[in-house]
Formats: sequence, C-alpha cells, structure tokens
Amino acid sequence: QVQLVESGGGLVQAGGSLRLSCAASERTFSMYAMGWFRQAPGKEREFVAAISLYGSNTYYADSVKGRFTISRDNAKNTVYLQMNSLRPEDTAVYYCARKYNSSSYYYTGNYDYWGQGTQVTVSS
Repeated sequence: QVQLVESGGGLVQAGGSLRLSCAASERTFSMYAMGWFRQAPGKEREFVAAISLYGSNTYYADSVKGRFTISRDNAKNTVYLQMNSLRPEDTAVYYCARKYNSSSYYYTGNYDYWGQGTQVTVSS
C-alpha cells in the first residue's frame, strides 16, 4: 500500500509564500509521475500542477502558472509545490497524487493514490 503524506500547509497573507511537501512511502517513486490537486469548499477537486518521472516536464493550471513551481527529489521520494504570490482564491485543501498511466496529467481519474491533504488558507 502506497502512502503519500503532505505537509507544509498553513495560514498566510495574500502575497505570501508556502512550500508544500509530499513524501511517498514506496521505493518505486521515481517510476511515476506525480501531481498536485486542490479542492475548495463546495467545489470540485481541480488540477494544480504535475511533474514527469524525472522532473524534465512540468504542467500547470493556468490559474497558478508563473506563481507555483512543482519539483521532485527522487532520492528523498518527495515532491514539492512552491507557491508564491498567494491569493485568497488559492485557499483550499491541497492533495498530492500518484499518476499511474500515460494519459492526461490534468484528469483526477489518472491518479491512483492520494494523500490526506493539507489545508492552505490565504487571508486578504
């Protein structure tokens, strides 16, 4: 059973920064692309960012492009999400997930294991 554990969430003022981490329990971490999603109250879970196996390709939602950066350290079985210039609309629970196939990075159905989520709250 794969476990993904997110950390780094919290309360921050608009314009501030946070770095989320997601630690994976499996040794085969480097064999999978990884993604970050978020879910705000009353809304569907949405794609935020994704990264390929060795980090050579990254993908972002238009709403975070230029502000968020996804990265990974395969030696530490960890994926990161650096979030800068945070806005109140970024407030959500953030989840990391393991992508299990070669289909779209943007669709939640292409991810099989999910973390428990970490709350990010941006005050105005």
